[in-house]
Amino acid sequence: MSRSFLSSPSPAGAALPAAPTLPPARGRARVRRVAYQVLVQALLLSFSALFLFPFLWMLSTALKTPQEMFAAVMRLIPRDPQWGNFIRVFSAIPFLRYTLNTAIITFGTMAGVLLSSSLVAYSFARLRWPGRNLLFVVLLSTLMLPGQVILIPTFILFSNLGWLDSFAPLVVPAFFGGGAFNIFLLRQFYRTIPFDLTESARIDGCREIHIYARIILPLCKPILATIALFTFMGCWNDFFGPLIFLTNPDLTTLALGLRAFQQQHTAQWDLMMAGALISALPTLVLFFSFQRYFVEGITLTGIKG
Repeated sequence: MSRSFLSSPSPAGAALPAAPTLPPARGRARVRRVAYQVLVQALLLSFSALFLFPFLWMLSTALKTPQEMFAAVMRLIPRDPQWGNFIRVFSAIPFLRYTLNTAIITFGTMAGVLLSSSLVAYSFARLRWPGRNLLFVVLLSTLMLPGQVILIPTFILFSNLGWLDSFAPLVVPAFFGGGAFNIFLLRQFYRTIPFDLTESARIDGCREIHIYARIILPLCKPILATIALFTFMGCWNDFFGPLIFLTNPDLTTLALGLRAFQQQHTAQWDLMMAGALISALPTLVLFFSFQRYFVEGITLTGIKG
């Protein structure tokens, strides 16, 4: 009997159950949410295109011929791309020498900043000594002091030391503190690390330098990558420092070299834009390679005060 009941057909003309529908209020909320996301994405894409346009214009200018560059009708896409401009710039100026000089200053400064600022910040964040908080406030107050104020005393000091026209004024100061802003970022990050780790290491007889090198630093990769990126961008694009302390043409950096090329060849904007794009390429590659650490380091420094 149960078998005949299961196999019995449904009555003719019986209506099928209707598909469930969302309540009107829930449906309208979903539509508003989707519209909001579309609007936000459209705005972000618009702003991205706005910031990307100067790079596209530089690339377009670097690929144009002089006749097309000064034509009455400006075109973003060149008719005959001149990819050889990126090779000609290496013969127009000693580009490789400028790049090597810039790399020596940049990586030397990065090493000094990471070493000294991490040590100073460790003292402020993890060690207890009299006057620590007062001295930290004094350190932060130096952020309000413009660099132009101490330019003349610094120049006189380096002149008396015989460091002018060398890389020393641009590299050596990085080994003496690393900058108040970098110390502040590292101190904030150090304070997010549980103190139980260092206390247990001290109980086991671990020295303070080993705690710093083997426990703290491996946990600080995000903020160290952030400071390294900031330092790289500042040193690689620095114009004012080399302009003040360097006069030897063999020590010229990329920023100074491109400026000198612009002054000597005012009409060769194609080679100027090609050189500017090549000089900006390391910064772009480094930023996109360490973007995850950069965002994580900036986020975590604000967890604790």
